[in-house]
Amino acid sequence: MASSIAITNRSLHDQVASRVRDLIIEGILEPGSRIDEGHLIEELGVSRTPFREALRTLAAEGLVIVRPSKGSIVRQLTPDDVFSMLEVLAHLERLAGELACERASDEEIDELVRLHERMMECYRTRDRMPYYKLNQEFHSRLAELSKNGTLQEMQANIQARLKRIRYIGNQKPDSWAGAVADHEQMVRALKDRDGQQLGEAMASHLKKTWERVKDSI
Repeated sequence: MASSIAITNRSLHDQVASRVRDLIIEGILEPGSRIDEGHLIEELGVSRTPFREALRTLAAEGLVIVRPSKGSIVRQLTPDDVFSMLEVLAHLERLAGELACERASDEEIDELVRLHERMMECYRTRDRMPYYKLNQEFHSRLAELSKNGTLQEMQANIQARLKRIRYIGNQKPDSWAGAVADHEQMVRALKDRDGQQLGEAMASHLKKTWERVKDSI
């Protein structure tokens, strides 16, 4: 790994978690692989304490399995795991879309539309990781606009576990273009405050995600 990933502010374990999370999402740290703590600590330029704290954060997100005295590994999801999570997430995001159209303010909707436009700019330049992170933020923000804390918590939990899966869903140009078309449909419904249409678009998007990723798991 290149030395450019070195952490400049060594006191913040969340920066370490962010860098290691990206390595997992991009597949540099492969599913099922043992995490070489000594090597990563050296590459990131941090001490063992913030690195271990970062691993605990990633374990809580479901990305890492911490095994006392045995070392940590990158969690590997089975196809059944992924399908079941996407199935539940589709229903959660359908409800989120319906509630957001009922409960969000005009300003909140405008902010989400602007986020979508930033995401589309990343798509036009084919800047995949920034696009991916804005996409994750879009889905999280939409859940927030439901104004339902239970829904937000459940959505965040599943989305965290699917980070790598959602990233590989845009590997192929056709798949990425399809996901972008889905988002354009979502935003049209959001602007119109058409809860039923937005809910259906959200659920359909998650079902298509399974089709995009199932052969890569």
